[in-house]
Amino acid sequence: MMRNIVFLSIPALREKDLAKLPALNRIMAKGAQAQLTPSFPCVTCPVQANLTTGLLPNKHGIIGNGIWTPDTQKLTMWTFTNEAVQQAQLWDLIYHHPDSPRSAVWFPLQAVECEAEFVCTHKPIHHPDGTEELWCYTRWPDLYRDLMKEFGHFPLQNYWGPMANVTSANWVVNTASWFAGQESPEFFYIYLAYPDYAPQRFGVDSPEVDRMLGELNTLLDTLITKFEAAYDTPITWFIAGEYAMTDVDHTLFPNRMLREAGLLKVKKGDGMTPCPIRSVTRDYEKFVGELPDMAESKAFAYCDHQFAHIYIPDHDSDTIRKVAQLFEGKEGVAEVLVGADIEKYGLNHERSGDVILMSTPNSWMAYFWWLDDADAPDFARRVDIHQKPGYDPCEQFIDLATRSIPLDVTRVKASHGAAARDRSQKTVFLCSDAARLPVKEVRDVDVFHLIMESTWY
Repeated sequence: MMRNIVFLSIPALREKDLAKLPALNRIMAKGAQAQLTPSFPCVTCPVQANLTTGLLPNKHGIIGNGIWTPDTQKLTMWTFTNEAVQQAQLWDLIYHHPDSPRSAVWFPLQAVECEAEFVCTHKPIHHPDGTEELWCYTRWPDLYRDLMKEFGHFPLQNYWGPMANVTSANWVVNTASWFAGQESPEFFYIYLAYPDYAPQRFGVDSPEVDRMLGELNTLLDTLITKFEAAYDTPITWFIAGEYAMTDVDHTLFPNRMLREAGLLKVKKGDGMTPCPIRSVTRDYEKFVGELPDMAESKAFAYCDHQFAHIYIPDHDSDTIRKVAQLFEGKEGVAEVLVGADIEKYGLNHERSGDVILMSTPNSWMAYFWWLDDADAPDFARRVDIHQKPGYDPCEQFIDLATRSIPLDVTRVKASHGAAARDRSQKTVFLCSDAARLPVKEVRDVDVFHLIMESTWY
């Protein structure tokens, strides 16, 4: 028989934050906590895959928040389906268990087409003209329509971008709580992305982070109260902090460095030329400004928070060596990974770059390749996370004068992704039943096993 499990995934949750979350006291009176060390790269998609498969990227294939396919020049940022996860996740194993327990997953990355009994995650409809229509992917007949009747559309504009705020997290909590009351699935996974924003905008110990923690406490109080009312038998709660943020005061531009070294070529569009970087959302968009000319380039960097995968189209050993030497010892670079060094971090997978860069804790990597902001592609100044070939934290800000996304990288105050060596880069793992968490330190890949061992009586 399966016990009731609720697994909350809360990015940037630190041990010191727990004192500001008294809502957790109700479920942690007989619980335990451990220090959680995320695996490099410490960003959303790989860490969530680590937590839910118990394996590293060399096995599950999620090497970043994006997947770049050099031979087709196709980039998939954030939107890849569950098919991209090459190993079974918690809910897949639960779905196939002979006791037929049910699982619900709310807003994890790569949830589309997974095998959980019930699924809800944002999946806006992208139209050819670049516009989006609010929608969620659900697995359960007409579930999103039912949720809309009760709670309205998922507020995507409050989930990411300069308007991101607690409104989106309220929708996630309220819909998950409502569904728990309807179906009470034995396993429930919920991803609350909201705590990710304030540190990046204002710094890890800013007053704005304290205000965010107050809002998070209210969310958790609501969630715990409603879930306890929805289940007839006790719930075992697990809470993982995913990764921790560090303050940053430096930005590295790998593509600019590749360009200045003659390894990255660009072409300039006039609004009539098809985009040379094919996107999953708009394959044939015309563009204005500079974009990489992949046919003529010898290297390209997909930048993601505090790391970058650098792809060399023909895997030429001389070019790989030249690229590695280009970044060795540069400010903001902690490690340059090639060959066996890549394997050391469990990133030896066909989707990984030929060279991988890791930032120092105080630095992050921007995808920009243009040398003059006047040559930036048109999408650089808008919220367009699926078109940009890299993560862009500048999308969390707005230039009121131009009503567009600024290109001022100094506005970014914190980041994550580098290997977690210092305590400040580690986070926390909680369990409401101390017997289920007998250790004081865990890695993200250990969480899968601890939850699976706790699942059945």
